[in-house]
Amino acid sequence: MKKFALMLALLMTMGFAAVGCTTNEAPAPAATEASEESTGNDIDFSRMIQIRGSDTMVNLGQRWAEEFMDKYEEAQLAVTGGGSGTGIAAMINGTIDIAMSSRAIKDQEIEDAKANGVEVVEFITGRDGIAVVVSNENPVGELTMQDLMDIFTGAKTNWSEFGGNDAPITLYSRESNSGTYQFFKEFVLKDEEYATSSNLMPSTQAIVEAIKQDVNGIGYIGLAYLSDEIKDIAVSKEAGAPAVSPSLETVKAGDYPVARPLFLYTSGEPQGAVKEFMDFVMGAEGQFIVEDIGFIPVK
Repeated sequence: MKKFALMLALLMTMGFAAVGCTTNEAPAPAATEASEESTGNDIDFSRMIQIRGSDTMVNLGQRWAEEFMDKYEEAQLAVTGGGSGTGIAAMINGTIDIAMSSRAIKDQEIEDAKANGVEVVEFITGRDGIAVVVSNENPVGELTMQDLMDIFTGAKTNWSEFGGNDAPITLYSRESNSGTYQFFKEFVLKDEEYATSSNLMPSTQAIVEAIKQDVNGIGYIGLAYLSDEIKDIAVSKEAGAPAVSPSLETVKAGDYPVARPLFLYTSGEPQGAVKEFMDFVMGAEGQFIVEDIGFIPVK
């Protein structure tokens, strides 16, 4: 059953539709008394825990699920992406148990939750730096926060304005339901709109693949997705300030300017199997996974 649940989660991540269990439904009765006893405790794992949201966090969520199911043989978890907004909406509507989000929940979403009888509980599970990336063939290696704003709003459109080639800049962004999209818009663009020429990509990996093939492209990705196949840009807070490359060390030290918390949200205080999972995430084992994946643990 555990292998089936994980395979289901992976298939759904690749785009298959799935029907989530609602958090408002009464828990299904345990299959047998013996099955409960096999977990070594009194927790009812007969319901599948549904987790959805941030594509930045989906690999982290799947790793948490794998390790948790190894620890508790009766546990069943399904983890899918779709964006932070999608996960939060599903949590508010009661169709999932836990929402993954790479941005803080909005005031309007909290109001929507209250209107639906949902009390939102927030957990900060780690920190992430947002890396700005270009092709390895692009000679530009440093930009300021103002440069990033000018580039992604379309105020400046040629690499020659930043010491690069005389070539038009191609923009790659996440889609609007992504927490990374929202964070970058609010934090870097100061709530200005993205340029209309931006290519809106369905996932972080899609941005990575596009940048690898486009010498004039620029995009932004979670720190855990950095690789030698693309080049990260060192970012300075302002002109004349030192430019800092994104890394676990620079984010943890507060030196890299484009960084954020990573959240999990539940409807009310977690109970039963969901509480056991959240205790796992926030404990030593879950926080080790945060660091092993490439994010920064909070504990």
